[in-house]
Amino acid sequence: MKITSYELFQVQPRWLFLKIETDEGITGWGEPVIEGRAATVKAAVDELMEYLIGKDPLQIEDHWNVMYRGGFYRGGPILMSAISGIDQALWDIKGKYLNVPIHQLLGGKARESIRVYSWIGGDRPSDVGAAAKSVVDQGFTAIKMNATDELQYIDSHEQIDRVLENVSAIRDAVGPYVGIGIDFHGRVHKPMAKMLAKELEQFRPMFIEEPVLPENNEALREIANHTVIPIATGERMYSKWDFKNLLTDGYVDIIQPDLSHAGGITENKKILSMAEAFDVAAAPHCPLGPIALAACLQVDATCHNAFIQEQSLGIHYNQGSDLLDYLVDGSVFNYKDGYVDIPNKPGLGIEINEDHVRKMAEIGHNWRNPIWRHKDNSVAEW
Repeated sequence: MKITSYELFQVQPRWLFLKIETDEGITGWGEPVIEGRAATVKAAVDELMEYLIGKDPLQIEDHWNVMYRGGFYRGGPILMSAISGIDQALWDIKGKYLNVPIHQLLGGKARESIRVYSWIGGDRPSDVGAAAKSVVDQGFTAIKMNATDELQYIDSHEQIDRVLENVSAIRDAVGPYVGIGIDFHGRVHKPMAKMLAKELEQFRPMFIEEPVLPENNEALREIANHTVIPIATGERMYSKWDFKNLLTDGYVDIIQPDLSHAGGITENKKILSMAEAFDVAAAPHCPLGPIALAACLQVDATCHNAFIQEQSLGIHYNQGSDLLDYLVDGSVFNYKDGYVDIPNKPGLGIEINEDHVRKMAEIGHNWRNPIWRHKDNSVAEW
């Protein structure tokens, strides 16, 4: 079997889909994208696919190493996202060729389903109590929200109190046992992160996410010494080498690699297994589309330390299209009692509605994250 061609589809709300075709009529789908840089990743996929045309799609490990090691400069969000989507598509082809789900090729399932959480509150969180009650009424047992608006290195206690009021409203609305993930989103600098983490303990969050930017991960030691809340990070880390020091330093409790940013199925299976050796849990990052989510679930199925999965249905970013719109059968992601079953059909276990993909690709998108500024007009972290 040989790879014969490929196509890329830039589709709303902010996604990029890849279709790889073979001379045996088997096709594979991937989702190579960095949110806000879809066109840049698209160019990287075009470059990498020059090598893969005419190659056997089943030799995934070798192809991964050529894509990564074949260039003198490597790593980073653009290249690794391009590799990720190609890797997902190759695994999809291999599973379909052998007529098994990808998890069977990774050793089989360690679980039949996995817990999922729902986003609430938007970029600038508001009305979170009512929003949390709504998703819990839909069956979710865990939610996640952005913690705060932009914060200066040292900011006011009024900002801290606003975060506490939001989380208190959620606890009042849904009770003491619904999981609450609080995403600092890299917006918070170390001095304020220490203060926020300590103050939030009273609400017993499920985790705090990206309390500082990953380039400041050395600050996690001090933050961890200020709180018992589990610390999660990893969505802006792109390979097992990026996670190596994070794990050996010992101040993270949950890793959140993204299967469309951190090297795809091949690399993330390894990253999650590395974390297991450090007694660290995994909650893969996935505010993306159905292909990325399907890839996550295939890896989650085989990793003992995966405990919850992010998913984007109804997320505030999904304007113009949502998670299920690009699937022939959306019931594959049927959330029940806060869990989703692991897909068991061949490959990724989903069927893409190609007609809808092509229709939406004609519209396309040029999504960019907003640029925020502080009151003094200096640039703020979004």
